[in-house]
Amino acid sequence: MPDRAPQPVDRQLPTDEARDLISLVRDIAQREIAPNAAEEEDTGRFPREVFTLLSDSGLLGLPYDAEFGGGEQPYEVYLQVLEELAAARLTVGLGVSVHTLASYALATYGTKEQQAEHLPAMLGGGLLGAYCLSEPASGSDAASLRTKAVRAGDDWVITGTKAWITHGGIADFYTVMARTGEDGPRGITAFLVPADAEGLSAAVPEKKMGLKGSPTAQVHLDGVRVPDARRLGDEGQGFAIALSALESGRLGIAACAIGVAQAALDEAVSYAAERRQFGKPIADFQGLRFMLADMATQIEAGRALYLTAARLRDAGLPFAKQAAMAKLHCTDTAMRTTTDAVQILGGYGYTADFPAERYMREAKVLQIVEGTNQIQRMVIARHLAGPEER
Repeated sequence: MPDRAPQPVDRQLPTDEARDLISLVRDIAQREIAPNAAEEEDTGRFPREVFTLLSDSGLLGLPYDAEFGGGEQPYEVYLQVLEELAAARLTVGLGVSVHTLASYALATYGTKEQQAEHLPAMLGGGLLGAYCLSEPASGSDAASLRTKAVRAGDDWVITGTKAWITHGGIADFYTVMARTGEDGPRGITAFLVPADAEGLSAAVPEKKMGLKGSPTAQVHLDGVRVPDARRLGDEGQGFAIALSALESGRLGIAACAIGVAQAALDEAVSYAAERRQFGKPIADFQGLRFMLADMATQIEAGRALYLTAARLRDAGLPFAKQAAMAKLHCTDTAMRTTTDAVQILGGYGYTADFPAERYMREAKVLQIVEGTNQIQRMVIARHLAGPEER
């Protein structure tokens, strides 16, 4: 029934350039990403050629300065690009978000010399980045990280293990947070480490319940030597850089979550319009119609929330609270919406013949990465009621 077929999201974009950009992204998503998503996720294949295409198309550096190869797009536009990519395949949308996160420290805190030397290849030269903050014993408590960087003349020698690293083992560069001083957040410094640095290696990727095409692995740094010229920001500034990056990164996760939720809703609407029971489409039953209405409403609310936070960021205003709210609401919405989509498809929803079960498995990780949703509630509460008493 064509009148019930899902339609592309009606986006409110600020410029004609942005509208052309979304059209380009939708074309790439439909031609190059979506057709292979199910098979490649099933086999665990990472689509490096897609990221090369995205780089060649100017889509790997959208929020960064044009001077160094970026697209100089506002976050309001960049996040909607992420949403479109994630709706086609989360491995791609999340991968672009992580690459943007990995580029943040250099693009925001690097010197002009550092940016001129490294950013063009990172933003438009086909390179892929990874962000290394978490460790086996420090996830939510990231300030307790133990990876050390010791000064050796004009170099730093980095030793330690990073965990849960998206693109671990396939990235071309790693933004690494390492301890250079005292315990706690003030003793951490950021470094830009090339993937071919001697002593850097990755473990076998984790076996995950979803997002199988996106490798997640421990990264080992065994006496990795990097010049001081690859230190990003001041000594001891690394944790502040990491938190600043994560504020923006949470918006990327929020947008990806809404993309997955939208894909699940579209699948549910299409199925409900075609599946007939008791002589009519199941979309005509009120109970199911109400489920679809609730799913669509939560998705629209999540989209509005992440765009509100993005517009604050674009205006140079504080947005940390809204970013945490967006990450919390959008990822919870993705989990709930994908679960409902499986329910609407019934037995078919539980099979790999339909994408609903994949969306449901993928949605779960979005409630965990870049700060669990419990951490987001802590962040929001601190903005409302102040820090907890010690």
